[in-house]
Amino acid sequence: MTKAIAAVCAAAAVFPLLIILLVTAAPAPAPAKATVPTGLSGAATALARADIPPDYLIWYMDAAQTCLGLPWSVLAGIGTVESGNGQSTAPGVHSGTNFAGAEGPMQFLPSTFAEYATGPDQPLSPYDPADAVYTAAAMLCANGARGGSASGIENAIFAYNHADWYVSEVMSWAAKYAAQGGSNASQTGEDVQIDPVDLASAVVATRPADLATAP
Repeated sequence: MTKAIAAVCAAAAVFPLLIILLVTAAPAPAPAKATVPTGLSGAATALARADIPPDYLIWYMDAAQTCLGLPWSVLAGIGTVESGNGQSTAPGVHSGTNFAGAEGPMQFLPSTFAEYATGPDQPLSPYDPADAVYTAAAMLCANGARGGSASGIENAIFAYNHADWYVSEVMSWAAKYAAQGGSNASQTGEDVQIDPVDLASAVVATRPADLATAP
């Protein structure tokens, strides 16, 4: 009887150790992945390539990579609404300010640009298209776009411009610019995959001389 009791006690002592070993040996859960709204990070449609200068298209795609879950097409939508992707000649796009005091192709108030300013060029300027696009990505990321949820992205766009119509318009352009999972999302009847080599060559060919020759 004494031996039986001792055996039971020994088993009882070992059981918690087995539980601990099983728990510690269990694999860690996989990190959560960003969920980008369906289609908004797809390939550029023919409409996107028609509307967006090649250098801006590269900047949108590159800047989106700095924020997990931010679709490049959302940056493109903002750029389209704000300045026609830098092609507008309205006051404030290339110099000066607009009626609200905003500057550059992504239309930042000076205080907002100063808060989020980032980009490949120094000194940073809201009129420099690359700086403006990268700063827009940083602002969106800080205001909900990180992670890629639809609600987070819409909240980030609303923070960019506090108007429901603005959110709707930006999202509408984003959906038109990105191929929707192989479906035809462009108004010109063709979804186009981007060849990075061809696009990079086009950027050098169309970029102003000071940018094309910059180190």
